Amino acid sequence: MPSRPKKFAFAGGNPNPIDYTSREYESIRQDLLTYAKRYYPDSLRDFSENSFGSFLIDSISYVGDILSFYMDYNANEAFLDTASQFNNIVRLAKNSGYKYPGRASSYGVIAMYVIVPSNNAGTGPDPDYLKLTIKRNTRVRADGSGASFLLLDNVRFDRAYNDSVVARVDETTGVPTAYALKSYGRVISGQFAVKNITIGNFQKFRQVIISDSKVSEILTVVDSDGNRYYEVDYLSQNVVYREVANPNGSSDGVPSIMKPVAVPRRFVTERRRSDTVLQFGYGSEEELKKPSVANPKNILLDIFGKDYFTDVSFDPSKLMGTDKFGVGPANTTLTVTYRQNSPGSSNIPSGRLSTIASLNYEFDDPSKLNKTTRSEVLASLECYNESPIVGDISVLSKEEIRQHALDMFPTQNRAVTKLDYEAIVYAMHPKFGSVRRCAIFQDPDSLKRNLNLYILSENRNRQLTIASDALKRNLKTWLMRYKMLNDTIDVLDGKIVNIGINFTAKMLPGRDRESVLSDCLNRIKNATSPKYYFGEPFDIARIYKLINTVPGVMDCLKVELVVKSGSPYSSTRFNLDRNISADGTQLNVPKNVILEVKFANVDVKGSLR
Repeated sequence: MPSRPKKFAFAGGNPNPIDYTSREYESIRQDLLTYAKRYYPDSLRDFSENSFGSFLIDSISYVGDILSFYMDYNANEAFLDTASQFNNIVRLAKNSGYKYPGRASSYGVIAMYVIVPSNNAGTGPDPDYLKLTIKRNTRVRADGSGASFLLLDNVRFDRAYNDSVVARVDETTGVPTAYALKSYGRVISGQFAVKNITIGNFQKFRQVIISDSKVSEILTVVDSDGNRYYEVDYLSQNVVYREVANPNGSSDGVPSIMKPVAVPRRFVTERRRSDTVLQFGYGSEEELKKPSVANPKNILLDIFGKDYFTDVSFDPSKLMGTDKFGVGPANTTLTVTYRQNSPGSSNIPSGRLSTIASLNYEFDDPSKLNKTTRSEVLASLECYNESPIVGDISVLSKEEIRQHALDMFPTQNRAVTKLDYEAIVYAMHPKFGSVRRCAIFQDPDSLKRNLNLYILSENRNRQLTIASDALKRNLKTWLMRYKMLNDTIDVLDGKIVNIGINFTAKMLPGRDRESVLSDCLNRIKNATSPKYYFGEPFDIARIYKLINTVPGVMDCLKVELVVKSGSPYSSTRFNLDRNISADGTQLNVPKNVILEVKFANVDVKGSLR
């Protein structure tokens, strides 16, 4: 039996107290030197830089410094408030109920046009050629930038509300021979990409990594046997809602219906900075033999990019008798189809989306159609975006993710307070459209609990702009899942006030005028580049302070704000003099207004004396 180790002997029998505050290299080294000189004066005498004793003390101090660093690092990375690594912040945010959305997308509406022959009497379009469906995932491309967009809806031209005008007439009789029809469809920025991933032997909770920083949405995952895996919010959920074509869609105006489907093969998605991880369960094929009783009655969600969606409130334990969280893939090849999105080409002005790059179409009964006439109808297809397609194209920073997670945690998937609503608005998936700034207030003119939600989006130049109608509709649908029953919400456009800054400063003698002026301008531009919030005042005193801290500036003499109006600025009317504080140090704005320095290179001007 090994003997117990002996205790250390200390001089005089009294141990030297340990100083736990010494954690970096220099303090640890100094403590060791003091200890050695005090308690081992006869054994260790040489503490010069080249001595063996100094080597031991330096090595121990080096190790102690590293251990202290990693202890602090691991402690900081374990909490959302202090974490600094992007992936750790995303992981901790997920524990707070916030799901990092990944690459943002732009969302909008396009008009589609087609010319179809008239009926025999010339009184309207031929109904056989009119039954044309431009199917979802048709790809359209913007002129100039080459930005790619995908169609989210099946576009039909036989709806009663579609616009129709005479396109061609017989020159002899004047009878219409063709009609032009117009319909609308929703589009989302991005293009398709496919990856084939080989899967080996069965592995519990297998993770499949897609190394692509441009992934916006996982569309389909299919193995080599044709089995499809569905994305869910949590692995314990095993019901999704698939879209099924409505046979009576032409008459009742509802093109699709929802069908609940039990999905034993499923996965969850985890977003990271540069890749996307698909997490599967650890069930086997034997789990599929258990009966399913999926029969949900209420559907509250909407479909956008995928052809199915999940119901997070449904109890999965009543659907399938399994605790394996789904069937994991094994000995197969997974074909993953996803949507890529490049933020540099996600926003486009009106009139640019006019090229159909990849057409996906279907006629109800092609056997009744003349082949040549059918080709002419397809060749006449055109598209056009009547309004700009804009959205928040910037990637969320670490601080934004941290703040969204902190705001999302107390909401508990319901909206009661103002902060709850704002957190849920920012948490909306980017495939629905992204909101750059929002604010919600009680409607003072309403006798009930009506709320006014003000929002603003962002254009391709990262400047604030009015959100599209399609984004507002999506936002209202999104809030229906969380709002209180007695709350009514009006989604309104926020107001933008563009301002310019003019300053005058006195320069110290002997300084270079151009460099001092350039330094002043750069500091003001950097200070005003972050986007303001609704109702946030402009601190004029801060501009004085920034200019006074520039080397070479003796004193800032004057700072003047001006309202920039007319194209390409905002058209909001704003009385500058009436909203500046009495001491002239702050510009106040109403709660539905945001200040913006739109063109910093032009709107910030200064002179030196």
